[in-house]
Amino acid sequence: MILHCARPWLCADLGAPHRVISWALHRGGIVTAERIVWREVRGADLPEGFDVTPWFAAEMAGRGAAEAVGLLTSRDVRAHHHATASAEGITAEALVTAGLSNAESVGQRRDWARVARDWGTINIAVQVDCGLSETALIEALSIVAEARTAAVMATGLCIDGAPATGTGTDCIALAAPLAAPALPHAGLHTAVGEAVGAACLAAISEWVAGWRAMGRIGADNRL
Repeated sequence: MILHCARPWLCADLGAPHRVISWALHRGGIVTAERIVWREVRGADLPEGFDVTPWFAAEMAGRGAAEAVGLLTSRDVRAHHHATASAEGITAEALVTAGLSNAESVGQRRDWARVARDWGTINIAVQVDCGLSETALIEALSIVAEARTAAVMATGLCIDGAPATGTGTDCIALAAPLAAPALPHAGLHTAVGEAVGAACLAAISEWVAGWRAMGRIGADNRL
């Protein structure tokens, strides 16, 4: 993963065509792509009622990234975190931008239209160096989400008495090379599952530590 950051853009160049699974705003689903791209936005960029999907597609095309997977964030893209982990010869890399200003606890939902806060997002891109079957892609994606949740819960942040587990706008993109033989599974008992989980946990935990150091999470575990 080769990183390029020129605000408001952050790009993870995968080096070759990869199968990418995500629920990204631009080219979500399971697609083939060589890059995963962040676009930093502010509230003024996305006024109420604005149709963001065609706007973002035009922005990506103007950047020469129409075929990339595209993520949106309100986080300063320069404040990204990158980590690598390996297990039994398999390596995973994780790239994260994150904020917790619209944190949620799974199974409940706050009325954010009534809360005067900025929108935060945890965006995660993961690249593995081994091929994955469609089943394994889905399984590995769940491990990224599990690592995200573990790191957020470790902050001790509570939302209306329940532990925060993420934000309402999180997005994950996971990429595996096309050329390699595809592993059938990628659970927590596998080497690829271990590498993916460790890389994500390291990158997100690094961000959490910085977020707390900046006083963005108070001593009373409130935003």
